[in-house]
Amino acid sequence: MDQGKPHPTNPHPPKPASATFTAFGIGMEADRLQPGLHVVATPIGNLRDISFRGVATLAAADAVIAEDTRVTKTLLAHYGVTTPLVTYHEHNASVVRPHLLARLESGAALALVSDAGTPLISDPGFKLVADAAAAGINVVAVPGASAVLAALMVAGLPTDRFFFEGFLPPRSAARRQRIAELSPIPGTLVFFESPRRLAETLEDLHVVLGDRDAAIARELTKHYETVRRGALGELAAALAAEGPPRGEIVLLVAPPKEGVAVMSAEDLDAKLRKALATLSVKDAASVVAAETGQPRRQVYARAVEIMAVDRDR
Repeated sequence: MDQGKPHPTNPHPPKPASATFTAFGIGMEADRLQPGLHVVATPIGNLRDISFRGVATLAAADAVIAEDTRVTKTLLAHYGVTTPLVTYHEHNASVVRPHLLARLESGAALALVSDAGTPLISDPGFKLVADAAAAGINVVAVPGASAVLAALMVAGLPTDRFFFEGFLPPRSAARRQRIAELSPIPGTLVFFESPRRLAETLEDLHVVLGDRDAAIARELTKHYETVRRGALGELAAALAAEGPPRGEIVLLVAPPKEGVAVMSAEDLDAKLRKALATLSVKDAASVVAAETGQPRRQVYARAVEIMAVDRDR
């Protein structure tokens, strides 16, 4: 293929054999990339948290694929990178993705970034990577910052096993149900959460999981970075009193304590319905909590929900 002629879907001619970027006030040269999709982790706050390889990849790519080009422009400008930007997000993905795949199939080297951190963690890049891989296009990881891993590093909770859930449902009933489904997982639970919903989510976690240890990591790597650690009940009460914090939030919850078996939501519901057939909500919750070893507050909350659902039927 004549690399000197632009592909029909790419009116821009290929970049020269090398490209430049600036770091620490020094101009540097980046070698031309191999064709393919280069998945590049970007800083989650501190612009210095990107590798030389990451910057060089962004500089040498034929284009940078970004969710919000306004965010990525700031990063590129900081390092003197002039690579063209292509907007790619959940609202235009079905239209833009075929054009990106055509460019990749023609031999382009494209860099995929998210607004911050490692792409494909709660962003629309998965389908592009999956389709590129299915088409036999080379997919390259350029690792770096991740809010999930950064939060685990400072939370003081077990890190040998963890489960990243992303955002929980916005409504309390659905959120509690999902938390109950996650409760048996023998690892630290990691969530993203909106500051305005943080207090409610902490309360729901407390009701369903009991008083597990937890941590709130806010504004990681930024000037106002804070990490708060404590039991779920303590943190829920504190956030309810203080009001919503500002900034990006990662919420982490410790795994179940060893020796305490956590029931599945289905088994707990079955026991509660059996007890509710002959007992009041309060007494049924007490009996089931004593029988199963589950937190009484969690069992009582679920009993109230079951009664409400059954009453509405």
